[in-house]
Formats: sequence, C-alpha cells, structure tokens
Amino acid sequence: MKISAQDEYGLRILLQIARSEPEEGLSIAQLSELEGLSNAYIAKLTRTLRIAGFISSTRGQKGGYILAKPVNEIIIKDVLEALGGALFQKDFCQDYTGGLKLCTNSVDCSVRSLWQMVQMAVDRVLEKVTLEDLIGKEKDSISALKKLLEANALV
Repeated sequence: MKISAQDEYGLRILLQIARSEPEEGLSIAQLSELEGLSNAYIAKLTRTLRIAGFISSTRGQKGGYILAKPVNEIIIKDVLEALGGALFQKDFCQDYTGGLKLCTNSVDCSVRSLWQMVQMAVDRVLEKVTLEDLIGKEKDSISALKKLLEANALV
C-alpha cells in the first residue's frame, strides 16, 4: 500500500498553512521554499486544496493562502480523498482485469473483500483525525492520535 507524493505533499502544505499567521497566509513561493518543491507543483496542490474548500487565497502584497475552515473542522480523510482518492475504489476491479475484459474473479473474489476491509479500517481512522491533531510536534501528534484511537476503539 502506498501513499502518493500528492497525498504527502498536499497534507504537508496544508499543515504549513495551518501553522502560519492567519492574517498573512503563505504564498506559493514561501510554500515552495518551506517544502523544497517547485512553484508549479505547489500551485497544482494549492489549486486542488482550494477547489476542495480547505484553503482560500488572498490577494495583494501580503497575499497568500489561508485556511478556509478551522483546523478542527478539516478531516484528514476528506483531504486525502480530495488529493488522490481512496486506497481502494469500487472501479479497482475493472482496472485490473489482466488480459481479459472482465476479471476472472469478478463474481467471487476474496482479495476484493480484503481490500474493502482495509479501506474501511483506514477510513475509520482517517475520519476521526483532524488537521488540529497533526498541527503540533510529532510527539504531540503521536500522543493525540493514540488517545483518539483508544477512545474510539480503533486499536
């Protein structure tokens, strides 16, 4: 299972914006410098995050990107879906049919049930995690996430 570069960098950009001064925001150039990514890639990711309603842009000399919602209302599952979609999607089986038009296991597939269960477990965790849970230092985030998982019987 892989998390895409778009998922990783998009989430990191969102965290950088969340950590910035809300009155000022961060420009594409500032985000590029902070994350070591090209301006073009930052522009692509901020466009996706803006269209999804997580950030908004401000114009002017001190213009940049700011959060469109409070950090406790930005659910990580929603962010990752906007950036790249789910790990397992219903059309997965149509995309991996081998040399045939229809997968030989399309009627009865134990592997599909595995991927569906993995997706459900991941979704259960990610729908409980907000940007607020990730905004602090790593050790603080680990602690907050462990508490969240234990409180929701997700471990």
